[in-house]
Amino acid sequence: MPRPARTCRGGISQDGQVSRAADRRPQLWPGRHTPLGATVEPEGTNFAVWAPEATSVHLCLFDAAGRETRCRLDENTLGVWHGFVPGIGTGQRYGFRVDGPWEPARGHRFDPAKLLLDPYARAIDGEVAAAEEVLGSAPGAPDVRNDRDSAAFVPRSVVVGPDDFDWGDDRRLGRPWEESAIMELHVKGFTATHPGVPEKLRGTFAGLGHPAVTDYLTDLGVTAVELLPVHHFATEPQVAARGLTNFWGYNSIGFFAPHAAYSASGSHGEQVREFKQMVKDLHAAGLEVILDVVYNHTAELGADGPLLSLRGYGDHTYYRLNAAGSYVDYTGCGNTVDATHPQALQLIMDSLRYWVTEMHVDGFRFDLASALARNGEGVDLRGPFLSAVGQDPLLRDVKLIAEPWDVGADGYRVGSFPPPWCEWNDKFRDSVRDFWRGQGNVSELASRLAGSSDLYSDDGRHPYASVNFVTAHDGFTLRDLTTYDVKHNEANHESNRDGTDVNRSWNCGVEGETSDPGVNVLRRRQAANMMATLLLSTGVPMIVAGDERGRTQRGNNNAYCQDNEISWVDWSSAGQWEYLHDLTRRLLRLRADHPVLRQRHFFEGQPVSSGGRKDLTWLHPSGDEMALDDWHDASLGTIGAMLAGEGIRHRGPRGQSIVDDSYVIWLHAGAHHGEVRLPELAACYTELLRTDGPCDPQPHLAGATLRLGGRSVLLLRAAGSGATSSAAPRRHGRE
Repeated sequence: MPRPARTCRGGISQDGQVSRAADRRPQLWPGRHTPLGATVEPEGTNFAVWAPEATSVHLCLFDAAGRETRCRLDENTLGVWHGFVPGIGTGQRYGFRVDGPWEPARGHRFDPAKLLLDPYARAIDGEVAAAEEVLGSAPGAPDVRNDRDSAAFVPRSVVVGPDDFDWGDDRRLGRPWEESAIMELHVKGFTATHPGVPEKLRGTFAGLGHPAVTDYLTDLGVTAVELLPVHHFATEPQVAARGLTNFWGYNSIGFFAPHAAYSASGSHGEQVREFKQMVKDLHAAGLEVILDVVYNHTAELGADGPLLSLRGYGDHTYYRLNAAGSYVDYTGCGNTVDATHPQALQLIMDSLRYWVTEMHVDGFRFDLASALARNGEGVDLRGPFLSAVGQDPLLRDVKLIAEPWDVGADGYRVGSFPPPWCEWNDKFRDSVRDFWRGQGNVSELASRLAGSSDLYSDDGRHPYASVNFVTAHDGFTLRDLTTYDVKHNEANHESNRDGTDVNRSWNCGVEGETSDPGVNVLRRRQAANMMATLLLSTGVPMIVAGDERGRTQRGNNNAYCQDNEISWVDWSSAGQWEYLHDLTRRLLRLRADHPVLRQRHFFEGQPVSSGGRKDLTWLHPSGDEMALDDWHDASLGTIGAMLAGEGIRHRGPRGQSIVDDSYVIWLHAGAHHGEVRLPELAACYTELLRTDGPCDPQPHLAGATLRLGGRSVLLLRAAGSGATSSAAPRRHGRE
């Protein structure tokens, strides 16, 4: 026989005054323990939250004036506290108060004075205030409970029910990896000053889906946007104390909720619909949506951080603790989510599936993925998290990108994540930067240009497992790589101590901006060289929004707290950097049109068919094939590559052979001009792109000697059969 309904306790305002108004005392039915979170049904909303070691749980409902009504949840099924409130639905703001033992050494930090966000909240309204009331522990005493009420200083969860959003025929685009070109961008930073976006939409999901934005992206030639975190996040108290905000968003507190500040339409659930419309608009333009997700830690930080959500339901459930109950920090952010615990893993997996099924996103980039893969103290590449994702019939088919490191011992795992994972390849970044600043070597560079087979071929993965990048949100912009030797992070108010000191940058002789025309020409050429190297390399290229326009952060290599012009894309005229935009656009289009420039399989240094040219031939400036000794020549600063159009190893959709044009790429890092001889592998060559000046329109015969300006890239199209490489080569190739 069902338990009779009971009436919730009267309303309590944010100033603590109790109201006895009967019309604000909703009934509470037993409800059910699944699914977790707030589930809207025809008669009302079911609430369910997991807290098996709690002694009591209250559901807290808030009216439009912010007055609180508490409903004690008496039902507990399998560790889940639950209840059904008739008559409420989408837009209702709520939270939970959870009581139980305060024993930090045992992983218990229950505190009914703290209003907690629902871990499964689909929307969140409000921000975390920089107030002592939000801290779990008493200031200066991490083991003493802070019993000050936090309700007036923390956000509310928002009930979001099924809506009538019309997806039409929208679905994940499923673009093959080898056809992908990614732009990493920030929802607000990309549109904050965009003149084509209506002012009220700038900095929002709606602004990112605006035609002025999608037209720009598709014209440029990228195929996917990788959005910096859009899960609801909070600013760290120490950042707020410096008068700054967390701009990047790597401080999540709601794994299901789109960040409310990015919504132009409202924060009482409207942000969910707005996010969906953004995805639909981007898909309609042919652009995939990849989310940069932060499941490795939360905004609750360390023991002296705020008590906002997970910590208040089960500290040792959701976070890694040592034997003494202290937080194990593999993230550098105070805590590490324990993805080996079944409940924490379920939360992550449910969140991922939600963003794919309900929000139609195309994939994820996992921040500090090694922290999620840890099992015990070590990184376990067959452990619970990677195994759960790998066997999930939904998730294993979306785009999965690992940031394959964390800050702990043994955390650096570039090249180690299992199929079908792709990885940010920082070895590519470092080798390209070093080569163009004159401190690299052609051997290392060649491996990266050809898809990093040394990292990815041994486990059956393909070149597209390497997400190639020269810059990312973290570090110098492309322009700043050529403008600053050292970081200039004074605006972060941390005495320039934050951010890496290892930038692999070169200021071209002058630190900072200058009016010297010679220096500025060299800087633009160096930026063009690195962009061209990225887009002509095998693998998946990722560029950072604004790099193609010469965006600068004024030497700040850690602009995580700069919600201003330092971080926003400058949409005023690119001026003298317009050439870089045009070069990026041309190369992305060339890459899209020519499969020889985006290979699916690794090169073998052998012909695909008898009598043909090698799929890849590495060239010495003499025009001969690179010999073994050449790879060890530390003085060699010039290298060429011949990509044979008939040497493509993958087949078309009906099994047909794919034949393309052939290309020669020359990279010359020398400070002074150099000369290269065109190989006898084709009859003639036509210049397509030079970073040292205009192309010569006249074809060049095989054997001709060409002049390369100091620090420059030259791309040529080959025509005619020329000599073949079917005979034993005089020199030995690399791959």
